[in-house]
Amino acid sequence: PGGTRALLRDLYLVERGAMLVAAADSRGTVHNAAGLDVDELIRLKTGGGHVTDFSGGEHLAGAAIVGVDCDILIPAARPDAVRQDNAADVRAKLIVQGANIGVTEAAERMLAERDVLCIPDFISNAGGVICAAVEYHGGTQTQAFATIDEKIRANTAEVLERAAAKRCLPREAAVAMAEERVRSAMRMQRWR
Repeated sequence: PGGTRALLRDLYLVERGAMLVAAADSRGTVHNAAGLDVDELIRLKTGGGHVTDFSGGEHLAGAAIVGVDCDILIPAARPDAVRQDNAADVRAKLIVQGANIGVTEAAERMLAERDVLCIPDFISNAGGVICAAVEYHGGTQTQAFATIDEKIRANTAEVLERAAAKRCLPREAAVAMAEERVRSAMRMQRWR
């Protein structure tokens, strides 16, 4: 789910071999198991249209996107897209949160019981913060994208390694990692 920004992310993924099978916005969902034309969806959205104006797929209710048969689900528009009441509908094996709190903690636990991997929002959705930090220090857009790629890959790998080692949910591992890093930064600040 998401607007034009989400579709631009989808275009990035499609250019790297992914196939977009569904997209949603405030008006509903469009689905085509054979793939959607992302360029056309972007043209539609930037022209003020909605995904339900797209003629290349089946139109569904907005919330139906959660249950679309796909490999990766990216809730990217609003919080609580995946909740206890609809977690059982998820057919993806991987959820990469593009929105803040795109999946509730209770839903994450339910999904983990079904071996659905859920990358925490503050790990997978950290690109904007990383970009701002690079730009604040005078970096270029190219440097920002390289840093985003490097940091999100490294942090995701570390979270997954910690979760496997501690046999806990990725969110729990990510929170522990974040707390350690904040405490470490606070100790460094005291000595400056």
